[in-house]
Amino acid sequence: MLFKKPFHNITFDDVVDFCGRGMPEGKQLDYKYMLPKNHEKFAKTIASFANAMGGMIIVGVQDDKNDKPKSPFTGIPYHEKMRNSIEDIIQTHIDPVVFVDINVCVSKTGGRMFVLIHIPQSNLTPHLVGKLKRAYIRTGQSSRPETIVHPDKLPWLLDHRQKSERLRHILHDKAESHFENYLKTRAANPAGEAVAALSVIPLYPEEPLTDYKHLPALVAASSVRAPYGVMADPDFPLLPVQDGAAVISNKRGILHMTEFNSYGLVMNKQVVSSEEMVNGHEATTVRLETLAQNLTLFLLTARKFLEKISFGGPLLFRCKIANTRALRVLFGKKQATALEDYVRLERALTLAKLQTSLPEIWESVLHETAWSLGLQTSEKEIRALGKNLQKEAH
Repeated sequence: MLFKKPFHNITFDDVVDFCGRGMPEGKQLDYKYMLPKNHEKFAKTIASFANAMGGMIIVGVQDDKNDKPKSPFTGIPYHEKMRNSIEDIIQTHIDPVVFVDINVCVSKTGGRMFVLIHIPQSNLTPHLVGKLKRAYIRTGQSSRPETIVHPDKLPWLLDHRQKSERLRHILHDKAESHFENYLKTRAANPAGEAVAALSVIPLYPEEPLTDYKHLPALVAASSVRAPYGVMADPDFPLLPVQDGAAVISNKRGILHMTEFNSYGLVMNKQVVSSEEMVNGHEATTVRLETLAQNLTLFLLTARKFLEKISFGGPLLFRCKIANTRALRVLFGKKQATALEDYVRLERALTLAKLQTSLPEIWESVLHETAWSLGLQTSEKEIRALGKNLQKEAH
């Protein structure tokens, strides 16, 4: 995301301030002063963003010869049917239809407006434009901001998407392995212990979203803390890894790793089980409260990190807990025994959803996790727990 607030909270004045920063057009940003009369050309710009990394079009801003916004930033006359016009262009000229987010930012006087069109990176590529069914991708070059991909070369576009998927798997697997490698260097053996892994990663990573040299400052600014813990503890050193950085701690004997990657990956791995006396017998247990605390810190940290690297495309969230068979699961006075060997669940997310619907995402993930571990809890109980935990985190 180019703005540091939820998309639909962006105001007319926010757009003026943004334009004042002089950010030029590029792979994920385009300025239009008016809605082009050539509707197919406008559709081409939208489709090219969806076929590439996603992006934003700001209508109501002129650009100069350097592709930077040109003052004064006064927007265009208010037109109540602008939203409908944009949606009609998409439905008429793009196949399959691109689903965009539109925010009409009206001035305080009500007479002028900017129109923001957020186009997410699509999982339905290729999006074809016009009667000739041509596909375009966004390049960000001033001379050729969109490049045509002829129909006979569409397999290249599909292969490009498959390469992104393979890169996602590689980044995820490498991050997972770093925790195991660290344990080996410390001769630690969590065999039989339940290990929880939480991750958020761009669905289709293509290139670094920030320089790895910026990661120390980004990690420090993104890590969320609460009375019950901290996601990337600054008391422990930052460990460089390829394209990323990890913070590994062992406070109170709990092994805990959080990794941040320049491609947009955030992953946390932690041993979540412990030995407790249950009904007079020692048992390997996990407390739902512990999982809830970790999930709270993780989602808030991931949200901060993604905001700072300005990524607005589709995300994949994954929660996996290994070694859960026969694990005793505790929540308050409730108890259960897990029958699954492991628990794994996924969610399709965006930064916008994390900004506007984090409590609902948190509740959905934790409730499904509890159920998968054999524990029956009410949504009311889960909601009350989440409200308290999220209130304490910052």
